[in-house]
Parts: sequence; structure tokens; C-alpha cells
Amino acid sequence: MKGFKISVLTAVLLFASACMVLAGPTYDRVMKDKVVKAGITNKGKPFGFIDANNEWVGFDMDVAKEIAKRLGVEFEPVVVNNKTRISFVQTNPPKVDMVLSNMTHKRVRDEKIDFSITYFFDGQKILAPVGTVKDPKDLVGKKIGSMQGTTSIVNAKAYLKRLGDSNPNVTGYQNEVEMFEALRSGRVQAISTDSTLLIALAAKEPGKYELVGEFISDEPYGVGLPEDDSAWRDAINFTIQDMWKDGKYMELYNKWFGPDTETPFPMTEKIEMWP
Repeated sequence: MKGFKISVLTAVLLFASACMVLAGPTYDRVMKDKVVKAGITNKGKPFGFIDANNEWVGFDMDVAKEIAKRLGVEFEPVVVNNKTRISFVQTNPPKVDMVLSNMTHKRVRDEKIDFSITYFFDGQKILAPVGTVKDPKDLVGKKIGSMQGTTSIVNAKAYLKRLGDSNPNVTGYQNEVEMFEALRSGRVQAISTDSTLLIALAAKEPGKYELVGEFISDEPYGVGLPEDDSAWRDAINFTIQDMWKDGKYMELYNKWFGPDTETPFPMTEKIEMWP
């Protein structure tokens, strides 16, 4: 009987411990410290980049700031790139509490971290010098640049194979700046990543580059979050929905993607709303 009591006590303690793990510490810590650390790229215009005034700006920066403001906490941006944006959420404690870095919500990524509802809708395309690609099949046999540590490089290879290229020549680069420089210098004949990033790159030299062909993938962006912290995930989801409901989301969207911006990209979807 004594052994049974010990077993029951052990089971209760294990259950309580499991509940504490599942509950997650992020929400309580952010609310206690009154600071939210947000992982954002600084080389991905128009989502996060250093502008002519040497200020770190962008759509993701504005959305993250607004989330912090509505949660009543201070905002602390942390530089992430395609290689660190997931690992920074996974550390214990996490180096960042959330990641807004034009990151597509993929099932394979969901095995490592959690995600918010989709807060931006994009798709992958191809950018090439004007007039060099009259038909997508012109890309067969060409050197294509894409992004390391992203699904863009996987999608680009799969797309070229569908066009009939048995051995796609796709090179991955560290960031958008390096990828675009490879195109400008002629080391690759086209580049491929999310269309909004390509539009921003093309705007650097108006009239020289164009998007070609159709979308080759859907890219729903989610806020990357630590695993198994439902209170924190709900807080982010509710805040995004509130921003949509009161019009703040579209205000920020039009600031960066409206018709009079360098990166015009009409809104095609609606944020998922819960009653």
C-alpha cells in the first residue's frame, strides 16, 4: 500500500510537471519583464532593412512594434537571418519571444516551433532582366539564384524540373542582397524568392528587371513562436486579429505595399478572424 501511495504521488508530480511544460513560460515572462524580443531581418526589404537614414525599418518591424504596444510592453528587436530565425526561438530560454522575418509557415517548420495565424500572404516568383525570359521554359538550363535556409531554393528546383530541366542549377545565397548582386553581375540569369522581396530588389534599378511567369508556390507568413505556449500564441493571434478589425493592419500594409510605394502588392486575402 505504501508503494502504491508513492507511485500515485510520483504520477501526480509528473503530471503537474508536464502541465507546467505545456503551459509555457513566454507569456508570463514577457508580461513580468514588460519587454518582448522580436527576431527580425535587417536585409529583407520591405519587411526588415536598414534605410537611407541608417534606421531599421520595414513592415515586419512595424507589425512587431504594434503587437508590443498593444500588449503594453517595450519592444526590443533582435537581428535574425534565414539560419537563425528558428533556432533563436528554440533556445531555452529563447533568444527571441517571436520572429517576424517573412517566414512561411510550413509543416516541416511547425515540427520545430509554433506559428501564429497567417499575417501576410505572398507567393514565390522569378525575377530576370527585362526581355530575357519570354516563356518560362526559357529558364531551362539557366543558372538561378535563390536563398539558403529557405523553401525558396527547394521550390525553384522543383519548378525547373516541371519545366523539363533534369538537373536544375540553383545556387543559394545568404540573403537578398547577395542574391541580387549575383543577378546584377551575371553569375546567375534569374533569381527566385517571395515576390514582394523581388519587387523591392527590382525597384533598386527601375526598368531593368521584371517578374516572369506565374507564382510557383503559396507563401503564407506566420509569426514564429516558442513551442507549447498556448497563452502566448493566443495573445499574438488575438492582437493580429484586433489590428485587422480596427484597421491598423491595413494602415501598415498600405504604408509598405500600397499602390504608391516602391513595392506595390495588392492585398489578396483576409486575416483569419475568430468570433
